Amino acid sequence: MAAEIEPPRAQVRKPCLLSKIDACGDVVSAAVIIPKEDGVISVSEDRTIRVWMKRDSGQYWPSVYHTMPSSCSCMTFNPETRRLLVGMDIGTVCEFILSEDYNKMTPTHTYQAHQGRVTVVLFVLEMEWLLSTGQDKTFLWHCSESGQQLGSYHTPAWVSGLQFDVETRHAFVGDQSGQVTILKVEQDSCSLVTTFKGHTGNVTALCWDPVQRVLFSGSSDHSIIMWDIGGRKGTAIELQGHNRQVQGLCYASHTRQLISCSSDGSIVIWNMDVTRQETPEWLDSDSCQKCEQPFFWNFKQMWDSKKIGLRQHHCRKCGQALCGKCSSKRSTIPLMGFEFEVRVCDGCYASITDEDRAPTATFHDSKHAIVYLHYEPTTGCLLTSGTDKVVKLWDMTPVVS
Repeated sequence: MAAEIEPPRAQVRKPCLLSKIDACGDVVSAAVIIPKEDGVISVSEDRTIRVWMKRDSGQYWPSVYHTMPSSCSCMTFNPETRRLLVGMDIGTVCEFILSEDYNKMTPTHTYQAHQGRVTVVLFVLEMEWLLSTGQDKTFLWHCSESGQQLGSYHTPAWVSGLQFDVETRHAFVGDQSGQVTILKVEQDSCSLVTTFKGHTGNVTALCWDPVQRVLFSGSSDHSIIMWDIGGRKGTAIELQGHNRQVQGLCYASHTRQLISCSSDGSIVIWNMDVTRQETPEWLDSDSCQKCEQPFFWNFKQMWDSKKIGLRQHHCRKCGQALCGKCSSKRSTIPLMGFEFEVRVCDGCYASITDEDRAPTATFHDSKHAIVYLHYEPTTGCLLTSGTDKVVKLWDMTPVVS
């Protein structure tokens, strides 16, 4: 009997772990990959700023080790000017210039910015602005040439996400109340444009794509929302692919892929080059919109029909209010952002085809609870920092290409 030849199995494309940096004394709050260099800059809760350069042995060793007066909470690095700005727990932002060989760091300015922990810092080279937010519920911008504060805006809750569009001078501010505020920032003033409310938990991460003019927001409610700013239609696409709080977002514009990470350790790569659908609003009803059985608060219909009230559920595809019996099916709906199985009614379940269930995201385990991520598109490398005090560097070209 001739042996059967099995077809070759398709290889799963996944991120490749390149290196681990595990010599930090505490959790790394933020870190960046240095473009065109085998280097990493990290700031940590242990009060240190470290510049790690890859040696001939393949290991990363700190070429700069600098201790700050307080825990380092956030940072931003501009590779063109080699400016490094670090926010601290005491509300101060410190600016440094790194030498060309990344072996020396020179302090240049200190900004007495906030009354509480600095949560996000951004440097806008085109305007020479330093943008910062803090737990004191303020958004500030300073002139990075003079060090002078130019303006401020008080937010309803402390800010945990900040992005800026250079072309329109719009700042996107996400806070702990779950809303995203859009501000028009001028030299010495700013005005409220609009607010977006879609998350049931606090906003934990923001990512702005200036090409497609799309804003992504991640939340402690485990969800990601894509806000279509450029389309001006108010479209909001929901993405459900994490089991815990979303910790970071970055966008590969050349391939139209969104990279998200979570404290559950997952790295998810979303294909955004597909036509996605908005999730429907949940409908209100006092009885099941299929079988008309009363819900448990509908006392009149319960009394009239002599029936016990039922618990209300919703179909994730059509949004109808239903009882458990009429919405007993489960299905993925990837084009609506549901990569995990969700509740759907019997009618919608029958209408979902196998093609409709084709996943639009891939899932990868980083093997540590991620608190921060950074993607460097020029090298195709991703950096993740975890609660295990380890920084991992990943080759993303197998999945982001």
